[in-house]
Amino acid sequence: MSRLSVPNLETDTGPSGQIYAQIKKAVGGVPNAYAAIAAHGPAALKAMVAADAALAGGSLSKRDREIIKLVVSAVGGCDYCVAAHSHFAKLAGVKADALKQIRDGAPTGDAKVDVLINFVRKLAQSSGTVSDEDFAAIKAAGYSDAQLVEISLAFATIVFTNVFNRINDTDIDFPAVA
Repeated sequence: MSRLSVPNLETDTGPSGQIYAQIKKAVGGVPNAYAAIAAHGPAALKAMVAADAALAGGSLSKRDREIIKLVVSAVGGCDYCVAAHSHFAKLAGVKADALKQIRDGAPTGDAKVDVLINFVRKLAQSSGTVSDEDFAAIKAAGYSDAQLVEISLAFATIVFTNVFNRINDTDIDFPAVA
């Protein structure tokens, strides 16, 4: 059971209710994590939605954005976000076997994706500056300077939800991950 209470999503007409309506329109429902964040910090969720909109308007594919969020969530140990971003990555075209490989830190066989996964995994597992080798590899794989900014933003937004879900122990409302 999630630790923070959430008001009735259907009857909330305050700032949270407005955000719930926006999210329902975009994804068809309000995930438990977003409901709890909006209930107690509507400005925080509004910032998340704005960041996701900025990412959607960028040049990084939906698939790549979901892979980034899945890798960070797997490294960080957020079961909620692993389930959510496995689901969203699947909707973005990532096959089930590749999802498992991504979660397990194994190569997927797609060279460009594997460079992205390795880059993000190293960022999530370490502190300090990215090595020259890792920077050269991500650039050689074809990721632009603008996409490095987008990778950074996707990374930052998922760290927020990972931390929040670990604090809240958010009930998982996405398909189970084996």
